[in-house]
Amino acid sequence: MTTHDIENVNVTAFDTMPTPEEIQARLPISDKAAKTVTHGRNLLRKILDRKDPRLFVVVGPCSIHDPVAGLDYARRLKKLSDEVGDTLQIIMRVYFEKPRTTVGWKGYINDPFMDDSFRIDIGMEKARDFLLQVAEIGLPTGTEALDPNAPQYYGDLITWTAIGARTTESQTHREMSSGLSTPVGFKNGTSGDLSVAINAILSASKPHSFLGLTEQGRVAIVRTKGNGFGHIVLRGGDGRPNYDTVSVAMVEQALTKAKLPNNIVVDCSHANSFKKPELQPLVMADIVNQVRLGNKSLVGVMIESNIEAGNQSIPADLSQLKYGCSVTDGCVDWATTEKMIRDAAVLLRDVLPERLS
Repeated sequence: MTTHDIENVNVTAFDTMPTPEEIQARLPISDKAAKTVTHGRNLLRKILDRKDPRLFVVVGPCSIHDPVAGLDYARRLKKLSDEVGDTLQIIMRVYFEKPRTTVGWKGYINDPFMDDSFRIDIGMEKARDFLLQVAEIGLPTGTEALDPNAPQYYGDLITWTAIGARTTESQTHREMSSGLSTPVGFKNGTSGDLSVAINAILSASKPHSFLGLTEQGRVAIVRTKGNGFGHIVLRGGDGRPNYDTVSVAMVEQALTKAKLPNNIVVDCSHANSFKKPELQPLVMADIVNQVRLGNKSLVGVMIESNIEAGNQSIPADLSQLKYGCSVTDGCVDWATTEKMIRDAAVLLRDVLPERLS
């Protein structure tokens, strides 16, 4: 018996993947894009450090599947960002990877052509190209880190990172987060459990050593110094919201007990809106009201938004896809997005400076 008889028995192929260095060389970061990322990260750190009273808003499509529509959305969002920038720090939600409980389209990187060809090599390059174009528009981006190797390919273009409810408990993702260059939001568990997110923040704040990928594509021991800008993201759980004042107070107590800063972000989607996108404005309005009443722990919100409302199934004939409409979770449309953000800016403009007192 040989090694070949007992190794990789369920693997059908090893297809060569370009290294991070090769893809970055084909799509190098521009000076303008680098300034967008650096400026965005610095502003987020100031918000989390209570040196900037504004809220940050991570808003955009549930997932990117059409880069043309995605850039259309980005240009609209940049104009809105410029309008409300004195009150809200806007970050475009740019999600390329979708965790799946069973099966389904796993995102733009995994299957960029949406035809089960799974050209991850092409998807990774297309993802970097999209992020580069958004950064050159002048808009910072946030994404979910799912594959631990992906940040090496495009992490230099990301301003904010989320760790999803399914992976917050993962040691691999906690270790990875300890080395990320961005602030990281850890979502509470799908059951609503807060402890997994709090433990993740604590873990990611410490140094770690683990196996990872270099820019040259070599497996290496990655040694990190820890990420001091981890924070919790409330997304509801077990079919129930957790953004109400009582829930927020309980999170504040748990963070204080863990000796962590009271930095709380609320995801207006998922269980907080019972997966009904049309309820997201109500969640946003509630958060704005809590801030107006004096809450100083709420530092940000997330909104699933697209050009068109709702979502759609992926058709066999991709030419039948509706432009600007999500193929994953349902979203609010652009008109609703504008109203949510403009209303929040108006209501918060006069009260936010008091947060620094």
